[in-house]
Amino acid sequence: MTSVPAAPAVLSDLLPGARVRDLALIAGGAALTGLAAQVSFPIPGSPVPVSGQTFAALLVGASLGMNRAALSMLLYLVVGLAGVPWFADGNTAWLDGGLVPSFGYVIGFVAAGVLVGRLAARGGDRTPLRTAGTMILGNLAIYAFGLPVLMAVTGLGLGAALAVGVVPFLLGDALKIALAAALLPAAWRLAAR
Repeated sequence: MTSVPAAPAVLSDLLPGARVRDLALIAGGAALTGLAAQVSFPIPGSPVPVSGQTFAALLVGASLGMNRAALSMLLYLVVGLAGVPWFADGNTAWLDGGLVPSFGYVIGFVAAGVLVGRLAARGGDRTPLRTAGTMILGNLAIYAFGLPVLMAVTGLGLGAALAVGVVPFLLGDALKIALAAALLPAAWRLAAR
């Protein structure tokens, strides 16, 4: 009896060569996030810049799946801790002897990779509406880690931390979610051909 091959769970499952593919995708996801982080703009009054790394981290989660995305974002985090200046603004994890205020968001990328990757494997990136929901949950995971670290590093209270670490990013995150909601389902349609 011939077995029917399993349908791909996430976009990267369409590529051949499991082990080498996985290692390349993990490293590539971390590199993409590091490259996207260099597209960075300061926000007046906020120690956290707007950057492309959040969008990249969410795309890595959706396209690599839970395990590869988590390993990719963990690699991104560890390499930044080791001193490679590939976080937003060309930073490492360290600034003036302490963690950069945005480091919690990088920790959140690992959590978002797990969450978004798991949801994508269950079809959370196949339609615009499901993709938007998946990306909103991924963003919330990033904020859930970013905000407490921002508060700890800067000494800000919750209200002030929300004002400088969440509110300025909501419009940009909405635009990134809309872009992902258009791109990911379109990529699935293209892959189906």
